[in-house]
Amino acid sequence: MMYSYDEPVYLISVVAKILSIHPQTLRQYEREGLVEPGRTDGKMRLYSQRDIDKIKTILRLTRDLGVNLAGVDIIMRLKDKLDEQDREIEELRLNLEKLKVNQPSKSVVKKQSSYEVIIFEKY
Repeated sequence: MMYSYDEPVYLISVVAKILSIHPQTLRQYEREGLVEPGRTDGKMRLYSQRDIDKIKTILRLTRDLGVNLAGVDIIMRLKDKLDEQDREIEELRLNLEKLKVNQPSKSVVKKQSSYEVIIFEKY
């Protein structure tokens, strides 16, 4: 049976074994708000594949790059924000393409960096 990427199915002991970390580390990540596993009716933690991938990223940042958990929190929040903005940009790009198709004679917005405007603007 295939589970969805976001479906919480893995027990804490299984995740700890898969990632070669102590279950206490996973509990700490949850306390820090870095991961929010699902819960069974009996309050047992259940992790999704998305949670596992997120924990892998946390481990990469802490072990390989020496980032502390406060730094990891900031990095993860910024990454989420950038991902959200990428989705919005893609949605806007698709809407713009539809406008181009429907009204080919009208000019469309030209992409220009705000930095270019600052640097190259003539007075």
